[in-house]
Amino acid sequence: MGEITLLLGRMGKGEDRAAEELMRLVYAELHKVASAKMAHEHAALTLQPTALVHEAWLRLGGDDQPNWENRRHFFFAAAEAMRRILIERARRRAAVRHGGGQVRVDEDHLDAKEIAVDDDRIVAVSDALDRLALVDARKAELVKLRYFAGMTLEEVAAAMDISVPTAKRWWVFAKAWLYKEVKN
Repeated sequence: MGEITLLLGRMGKGEDRAAEELMRLVYAELHKVASAKMAHEHAALTLQPTALVHEAWLRLGGDDQPNWENRRHFFFAAAEAMRRILIERARRRAAVRHGGGQVRVDEDHLDAKEIAVDDDRIVAVSDALDRLALVDARKAELVKLRYFAGMTLEEVAAAMDISVPTAKRWWVFAKAWLYKEVKN
């Protein structure tokens, strides 16, 4: 049994310091996941990986973490929290009262790739992902971990307790399904 799973068990028993130890232990991994996700986001995005990790931690319960079953359960919840934070930010920025989708552009670094707004894409993928979850919940979980948490297929396979070839097949299916849904 891994150290994270043991800490989650200690937290379930009410040990006060277990949440602090858990945060210290998973912080680097959560930050890596957030950094990977933020690296694919639009240049105008103001949320930094550290802020995303902290916001996700707070949404998960902060120092009063719920009873997590295991490491996998915790990281699924963290990926979902990051997904919801990014979706909420995208929808808020797209709202008319917040500029209605206008993009901040630094004229000194104007590049054609930076002009495209990713908020619409994030919202469209999230909506399509909700529909995929109705068709196949496990494949939807895989997409959340890959797309919103930035995990590699190998990391996703380990987290979901499936083989890497299965993760690759599911990823190909999910990408094709989501592409079709988002394109319509």
